[in-house]
Amino acid sequence: MTKPELAASYAHCEKVTRERAKNFYYGIKLLPPERRASLCAMYAFFRYCDDVSDGDVKGSKAELLSQWRAAIDAPPDGSSRILPAFQDAKQKHGVPSEYFHAMIDGVEADLHKDRYANFEELYQYCYNVASTVGLVCVHIYGFDGSAEALKKAEERGIAFQLTNVLRDVSEDLELGRIYLPQDDLAAHGLDEAALRSGQPEEPLRAFLRQQIDRARDYYGRSDSLEEHVLPESRNSLQTMTRIYRTLLDKVDSFGLKVLRQRAKLSTVEKLKLAGQALMGA
Repeated sequence: MTKPELAASYAHCEKVTRERAKNFYYGIKLLPPERRASLCAMYAFFRYCDDVSDGDVKGSKAELLSQWRAAIDAPPDGSSRILPAFQDAKQKHGVPSEYFHAMIDGVEADLHKDRYANFEELYQYCYNVASTVGLVCVHIYGFDGSAEALKKAEERGIAFQLTNVLRDVSEDLELGRIYLPQDDLAAHGLDEAALRSGQPEEPLRAFLRQQIDRARDYYGRSDSLEEHVLPESRNSLQTMTRIYRTLLDKVDSFGLKVLRQRAKLSTVEKLKLAGQALMGA
């Protein structure tokens, strides 16, 4: 792999991240250049896998993901614009391969699983598709190597994914997917028809409150994660977290409307949150 080819791969990954990472990019761009490029390479890898799982692609999705899984530990062969930068950044920062295998396990689950019986099942899914991202991030950020840091990165990922689940509940319902614990629904006397109709209102409010409180609990569990990463990376992590916590607040403010409309933050809101992280530093 020549230096120009590697540079072109990194440039492509940064372009993908800039265009596709609607929330994460506001934090990623606050990193020093080398760490920013490495995290863009990781994001582009994750994005490709997610697009295969959820998108309209040619060929077998399972086979495409299998090929990408094989590429995790294989030397780049120049056939992908993402893999050279991914492999370089993975080696440079010592990111364990197991995180990427677990992430592919998660997106593969979307090919055949669209209901989760309980939170234990949902937790494993959240770990696979989001905690793995958090664990990769702390390696790119640079961290103290402690088990506590890794646990808090896992919990921050759970918080982010639970926020995503609540943000996307209306779109997932349209796709026939429900990433909310079935036993929690039943405990409130609810079923899938209630989610679709928005009735009865009070049990649904109580159910959504339970899910929002659970997400907030995982943010709380991971509160000191920033202390474990290098100072030069903290603004990035704080900005991503501020954006996601504010997104959860918006979900909360939506109430039952979140069952019909996707909650999101404006560009101005995200820029403001990034600025607050910088000023806080």
